[in-house]
Amino acid sequence: MHGLWTLDVGFGLAACLLWAAVSGQAAAQPARAAFSGAQALKHATALCHIGPRVPGTPGHEKAEQYILKELRALDLKPEVDAFTAATPLGPRPMRNILVRFPGNSDRAVMVGGHYDTKYFTQFRFVGANDGGSSAALLLELARVLKKSPQGPLGVWLAFFDGEEAFGEWTANDSLYGSRRLAERLHDSGEHRKISALILVDMIGDRHLDLLRDLNSTGWLNEMVREVAAVQGLSRVFGDFQAAIKDDHMPFANIGVPVVDLIDFNYGPDNSFWHTAQDTLDKLSARSLQAVGRIVLGTIDALAKRK
Repeated sequence: MHGLWTLDVGFGLAACLLWAAVSGQAAAQPARAAFSGAQALKHATALCHIGPRVPGTPGHEKAEQYILKELRALDLKPEVDAFTAATPLGPRPMRNILVRFPGNSDRAVMVGGHYDTKYFTQFRFVGANDGGSSAALLLELARVLKKSPQGPLGVWLAFFDGEEAFGEWTANDSLYGSRRLAERLHDSGEHRKISALILVDMIGDRHLDLLRDLNSTGWLNEMVREVAAVQGLSRVFGDFQAAIKDDHMPFANIGVPVVDLIDFNYGPDNSFWHTAQDTLDKLSARSLQAVGRIVLGTIDALAKRK
Protein backbone atom coordinates (compact mmCIF):
# COMPACT_ATOMS: atom_id res chain seq x y z
CA MET A 1 0.00 0.00 0.00
CA HIS A 2 -0.23 2.53 -1.80
CA GLY A 3 -0.10 5.08 -4.54
CA LEU A 4 -0.08 8.87 -4.52
CA TRP A 5 -3.02 10.35 -2.68
CA THR A 6 -4.51 13.73 -1.82
CA LEU A 7 -6.01 14.62 1.54
CA ASP A 8 -8.76 17.04 2.54
CA VAL A 9 -9.85 17.67 6.12
CA GLY A 10 -13.31 18.54 7.33
CA PHE A 11 -15.25 16.76 4.61
CA GLY A 12 -18.91 16.61 5.58
CA LEU A 13 -20.53 13.24 5.02
CA ALA A 14 -23.34 13.32 2.47
CA ALA A 15 -26.74 13.95 3.94
CA CYS A 16 -28.56 11.79 1.43
CA LEU A 17 -28.79 8.34 3.06
CA LEU A 18 -29.66 5.10 1.34
CA TRP A 19 -32.43 4.00 3.72
CA ALA A 20 -34.21 2.07 0.99
CA ALA A 21 -31.18 -0.18 0.57
CA VAL A 22 -30.55 -1.01 4.19
CA SER A 23 -33.59 -0.35 6.36
CA GLY A 24 -35.35 -3.48 7.47
CA GLN A 25 -32.21 -5.58 7.06
CA ALA A 26 -32.66 -7.58 10.25
CA ALA A 27 -36.08 -8.80 9.13
CA ALA A 28 -35.04 -9.50 5.52
CA GLN A 29 -31.73 -11.33 5.82
CA PRO A 30 -31.43 -15.01 6.72
CA ALA A 31 -29.87 -16.02 10.00
CA ARG A 32 -26.11 -15.82 9.71
CA ALA A 33 -23.16 -16.85 11.85
CA ALA A 34 -21.68 -13.93 13.78
CA PHE A 35 -18.42 -12.35 12.64
CA SER A 36 -15.74 -12.66 15.33
CA GLY A 37 -13.13 -9.94 15.56
CA ALA A 38 -11.24 -12.10 18.06
CA GLN A 39 -11.01 -14.93 15.54
CA ALA A 40 -9.85 -12.52 12.83
CA LEU A 41 -7.17 -11.24 15.21
CA LYS A 42 -5.94 -14.81 15.71
CA HIS A 43 -5.38 -15.07 11.97
CA ALA A 44 -3.52 -11.75 11.95
CA THR A 45 -1.38 -13.03 14.81
CA ALA A 46 -0.49 -16.19 12.90
CA LEU A 47 0.47 -14.18 9.81
CA CYS A 48 2.60 -11.77 11.84
CA HIS A 49 4.42 -14.69 13.47
CA ILE A 50 5.40 -15.84 9.98
CA GLY A 51 7.13 -12.49 9.52
CA PRO A 52 7.68 -10.62 6.22
CA ARG A 53 5.59 -12.05 3.38
CA VAL A 54 7.20 -10.67 0.24
CA PRO A 55 6.44 -12.64 -2.95
CA GLY A 56 9.24 -15.03 -3.81
CA THR A 57 10.36 -15.54 -0.19
CA PRO A 58 9.83 -18.45 2.23
CA GLY A 59 7.64 -16.22 4.43
CA HIS A 60 5.29 -15.55 1.55
CA GLU A 61 4.99 -19.25 0.79
CA LYS A 62 4.21 -19.97 4.45
CA ALA A 63 1.50 -17.29 4.44
CA GLU A 64 -0.04 -18.73 1.29
CA GLN A 65 -0.03 -22.22 2.79
CA TYR A 66 -1.58 -20.91 6.01
CA ILE A 67 -4.43 -19.28 4.09
CA LEU A 68 -5.04 -22.39 2.00
CA LYS A 69 -4.94 -24.65 5.06
CA GLU A 70 -7.52 -22.52 6.89
CA LEU A 71 -9.81 -22.42 3.86
CA ARG A 72 -9.57 -26.16 3.24
CA ALA A 73 -10.26 -26.83 6.92
CA LEU A 74 -13.66 -25.25 6.24
CA ASP A 75 -14.16 -27.76 3.42
CA LEU A 76 -13.78 -25.00 0.85
CA LYS A 77 -12.09 -25.35 -2.52
CA PRO A 78 -9.97 -22.26 -3.13
CA GLU A 79 -8.92 -21.45 -6.68
CA VAL A 80 -5.20 -20.66 -6.89
CA ASP A 81 -3.96 -18.66 -9.87
CA ALA A 82 -0.17 -18.91 -10.00
CA PHE A 83 1.69 -16.47 -12.23
CA THR A 84 5.09 -14.84 -12.57
CA ALA A 85 5.26 -11.07 -12.29
CA ALA A 86 7.97 -8.93 -13.85
CA THR A 87 9.17 -6.67 -11.01
CA PRO A 88 12.09 -4.24 -10.61
CA LEU A 89 13.81 -7.05 -8.66
CA GLY A 90 13.28 -9.57 -11.44
CA PRO A 91 10.63 -12.26 -11.97
CA ARG A 92 8.64 -13.07 -8.83
CA PRO A 93 6.18 -15.95 -8.36
CA MET A 94 2.77 -14.81 -7.16
CA ARG A 95 -0.55 -16.45 -6.42
CA ASN A 96 -4.05 -15.03 -6.18
CA ILE A 97 -6.47 -17.08 -4.10
CA LEU A 98 -10.19 -16.94 -4.86
CA VAL A 99 -13.04 -18.60 -2.95
CA ARG A 100 -16.56 -18.49 -4.36
CA PHE A 101 -19.71 -18.88 -2.27
CA PRO A 102 -22.78 -19.37 -4.49
CA GLY A 103 -25.92 -17.29 -4.12
CA ASN A 104 -29.48 -17.66 -5.31
CA SER A 105 -28.65 -15.75 -8.50
CA ASP A 106 -25.70 -15.54 -10.86
CA ARG A 107 -24.71 -12.18 -9.34
CA ALA A 108 -21.97 -11.89 -6.74
CA VAL A 109 -20.21 -9.42 -4.47
CA MET A 110 -16.43 -9.63 -4.41
CA VAL A 111 -14.66 -8.86 -1.14
CA GLY A 112 -10.91 -8.46 -1.58
CA GLY A 113 -7.72 -7.65 0.24
CA HIS A 114 -4.01 -8.35 -0.14
CA TYR A 115 -1.86 -10.76 1.86
CA ASP A 116 1.66 -9.81 0.75
CA THR A 117 3.90 -7.36 2.59
CA LYS A 118 6.11 -4.63 1.18
CA TYR A 119 9.78 -5.29 0.47
CA PHE A 120 12.19 -3.53 2.83
CA THR A 121 15.89 -4.09 3.47
CA GLN A 122 16.37 -1.45 6.18
CA PHE A 123 14.14 -3.14 8.79
CA ARG A 124 11.97 -6.19 9.40
CA PHE A 125 8.44 -5.43 8.23
CA VAL A 126 5.73 -7.83 9.44
CA GLY A 127 2.78 -5.81 8.06
CA ALA A 128 0.31 -6.46 10.86
CA ASN A 129 -2.14 -3.88 9.55
CA ASP A 130 -0.89 -3.53 5.97
CA GLY A 131 -1.46 -7.02 4.63
CA GLY A 132 -2.18 -8.92 7.81
CA SER A 133 -5.49 -7.32 8.78
CA SER A 134 -7.08 -7.71 5.34
CA ALA A 135 -6.11 -11.37 4.94
CA ALA A 136 -7.28 -12.08 8.49
CA LEU A 137 -10.66 -10.46 7.89
CA LEU A 138 -11.16 -12.46 4.69
CA LEU A 139 -10.40 -15.71 6.51
CA GLU A 140 -12.99 -14.94 9.19
CA LEU A 141 -15.50 -13.97 6.49
CA ALA A 142 -14.91 -17.38 4.93
CA ARG A 143 -15.87 -19.06 8.21
CA VAL A 144 -18.99 -16.90 8.58
CA LEU A 145 -20.14 -17.52 5.01
CA LYS A 146 -19.48 -21.25 5.22
CA LYS A 147 -21.63 -21.53 8.36
CA SER A 148 -24.43 -19.29 7.06
CA PRO A 149 -27.40 -19.91 4.74
CA GLN A 150 -26.94 -19.13 1.07
CA GLY A 151 -27.95 -15.55 0.34
CA PRO A 152 -29.48 -13.78 -2.68
CA LEU A 153 -26.01 -12.83 -3.98
CA GLY A 154 -22.94 -14.99 -4.23
CA VAL A 155 -19.80 -13.83 -2.44
CA TRP A 156 -16.31 -14.15 -3.91
CA LEU A 157 -13.40 -13.71 -1.51
CA ALA A 158 -10.23 -12.58 -3.30
CA PHE A 159 -6.85 -12.78 -1.56
CA PHE A 160 -4.79 -10.54 -3.85
CA ASP A 161 -1.07 -11.10 -4.15
CA GLY A 162 1.50 -8.48 -5.06
CA GLU A 163 -0.37 -5.36 -4.04
CA GLU A 164 2.81 -3.72 -2.83
CA ALA A 165 5.46 -2.09 -5.02
CA PHE A 166 9.00 -3.47 -4.88
CA GLY A 167 10.41 0.02 -5.46
CA GLU A 168 8.64 3.33 -5.85
CA TRP A 169 4.94 2.98 -6.61
CA THR A 170 4.19 3.05 -10.35
CA ALA A 171 1.43 1.75 -12.59
CA ASN A 172 3.63 -1.24 -13.47
CA ASP A 173 5.18 -1.82 -10.05
CA SER A 174 2.06 -2.33 -7.92
CA LEU A 175 -1.28 -4.14 -7.87
CA TYR A 176 0.15 -7.21 -9.62
CA GLY A 177 -2.50 -9.63 -8.37
CA SER A 178 -5.58 -7.44 -8.74
CA ARG A 179 -4.52 -6.38 -12.24
CA ARG A 180 -4.13 -10.05 -13.14
CA LEU A 181 -7.51 -11.12 -11.70
CA ALA A 182 -9.41 -8.17 -13.21
CA GLU A 183 -7.94 -8.95 -16.62
CA ARG A 184 -8.81 -12.65 -16.38
CA LEU A 185 -12.39 -11.97 -15.26
CA HIS A 186 -12.82 -9.34 -17.97
CA ASP A 187 -11.50 -11.67 -20.67
CA SER A 188 -13.92 -14.40 -19.57
CA GLY A 189 -16.84 -11.99 -19.18
CA GLU A 190 -17.26 -12.98 -15.52
CA HIS A 191 -16.75 -9.39 -14.41
CA ARG A 192 -20.34 -8.78 -15.50
CA LYS A 193 -21.52 -10.99 -12.63
CA ILE A 194 -19.88 -8.76 -9.99
CA SER A 195 -22.38 -6.34 -8.43
CA ALA A 196 -19.60 -4.60 -6.50
CA LEU A 197 -16.10 -5.01 -5.12
CA ILE A 198 -15.62 -4.22 -1.43
CA LEU A 199 -11.90 -3.82 -0.77
CA VAL A 200 -10.51 -3.96 2.77
CA ASP A 201 -7.03 -2.65 3.50
CA MET A 202 -5.36 -1.55 6.73
CA ILE A 203 -8.53 -2.04 8.78
CA GLY A 204 -7.15 -3.40 12.06
CA ASP A 205 -5.90 -0.19 13.71
CA ARG A 206 -7.02 0.22 17.34
CA HIS A 207 -7.98 3.79 16.44
CA LEU A 208 -9.92 2.95 13.28
CA ASP A 209 -10.42 5.99 11.05
CA LEU A 210 -11.71 4.97 7.64
CA LEU A 211 -11.46 7.68 5.02
CA ARG A 212 -13.68 8.47 2.05
CA ASP A 213 -11.89 7.27 -1.07
CA LEU A 214 -12.51 9.55 -4.05
CA ASN A 215 -11.64 6.73 -6.47
CA SER A 216 -14.50 4.62 -5.13
CA THR A 217 -17.99 4.58 -6.66
CA GLY A 218 -20.07 7.38 -5.15
CA TRP A 219 -23.29 5.50 -4.36
CA LEU A 220 -21.31 2.60 -2.87
CA ASN A 221 -19.37 5.00 -0.65
CA GLU A 222 -22.72 6.25 0.64
CA MET A 223 -24.09 2.76 1.09
CA VAL A 224 -21.29 1.55 3.39
CA ARG A 225 -21.70 4.64 5.55
CA GLU A 226 -25.44 4.13 5.83
CA VAL A 227 -24.89 0.47 6.71
CA ALA A 228 -22.49 1.59 9.43
CA ALA A 229 -24.99 4.14 10.72
CA VAL A 230 -27.77 1.53 10.95
CA GLN A 231 -25.40 -0.72 12.92
CA GLY A 232 -24.25 2.08 15.23
CA LEU A 233 -20.75 2.05 13.75
CA SER A 234 -20.48 5.53 12.24
CA ARG A 235 -17.60 6.19 14.64
CA VAL A 236 -15.21 4.17 12.43
CA PHE A 237 -15.38 6.76 9.63
CA GLY A 238 -13.32 9.93 9.83
CA ASP A 239 -13.64 13.30 8.14
CA PHE A 240 -10.88 12.74 5.59
CA GLN A 241 -11.15 12.18 1.88
CA ALA A 242 -8.42 11.00 -0.45
CA ALA A 243 -7.91 9.56 -3.92
CA ILE A 244 -6.41 6.14 -3.19
CA LYS A 245 -4.70 3.88 -5.71
CA ASP A 246 -5.31 0.39 -4.40
CA ASP A 247 -6.47 -3.07 -5.48
CA HIS A 248 -9.93 -1.74 -6.40
CA MET A 249 -8.61 0.34 -9.31
CA PRO A 250 -8.21 -2.46 -11.90
CA PHE A 251 -11.85 -3.42 -11.25
CA ALA A 252 -13.07 0.17 -11.45
CA ASN A 253 -11.31 0.36 -14.81
CA ILE A 254 -13.44 -2.51 -16.18
CA GLY A 255 -16.72 -1.02 -14.95
CA VAL A 256 -17.22 -2.78 -11.61
CA PRO A 257 -18.62 -0.56 -8.80
CA VAL A 258 -15.96 -0.40 -6.09
CA VAL A 259 -15.39 0.86 -2.56
CA ASP A 260 -12.12 0.88 -0.63
CA LEU A 261 -12.46 0.57 3.15
CA ILE A 262 -9.07 1.85 4.27
CA ASP A 263 -7.55 3.64 7.26
CA PHE A 264 -4.76 5.98 6.16
CA ASN A 265 -4.37 7.56 9.59
CA TYR A 266 -2.28 4.80 11.15
CA GLY A 267 -0.41 6.22 14.11
CA PRO A 268 0.33 9.93 14.68
CA ASP A 269 0.50 11.56 11.23
CA ASN A 270 0.29 8.06 9.71
CA SER A 271 3.71 7.31 11.20
CA PHE A 272 3.20 3.54 11.59
CA TRP A 273 2.55 2.98 7.88
CA HIS A 274 5.37 1.15 6.06
CA THR A 275 7.61 1.17 9.13
CA ALA A 276 8.86 -1.39 11.64
CA GLN A 277 6.08 -0.13 13.93
CA ASP A 278 3.34 -1.86 11.94
CA THR A 279 3.13 -4.61 14.55
CA LEU A 280 0.47 -6.78 16.13
CA ASP A 281 0.09 -4.63 19.27
CA LYS A 282 -1.43 -1.88 17.10
CA LEU A 283 -4.36 -4.08 16.05
CA SER A 284 -7.76 -4.49 17.68
CA ALA A 285 -10.35 -7.25 17.51
CA ARG A 286 -12.98 -4.52 17.94
CA SER A 287 -11.86 -2.76 14.75
CA LEU A 288 -11.76 -6.00 12.77
CA GLN A 289 -15.22 -6.89 14.01
CA ALA A 290 -16.63 -3.48 13.08
CA VAL A 291 -15.36 -3.74 9.51
CA GLY A 292 -16.53 -7.34 9.24
CA ARG A 293 -20.04 -6.32 10.26
CA ILE A 294 -20.05 -3.42 7.80
CA VAL A 295 -18.92 -5.69 4.97
CA LEU A 296 -21.64 -8.23 5.70
CA GLY A 297 -24.24 -5.48 6.04
CA THR A 298 -23.18 -4.02 2.71
CA ILE A 299 -23.55 -7.42 1.03
CA ASP A 300 -27.13 -7.53 2.35
CA ALA A 301 -27.79 -3.96 1.18
CA LEU A 302 -26.47 -4.78 -2.30
CA ALA A 303 -28.83 -7.78 -2.44
CA LYS A 304 -31.79 -5.43 -1.89
CA ARG A 305 -30.63 -2.85 -4.41
CA LYS A 306 -32.59 -2.81 -7.67
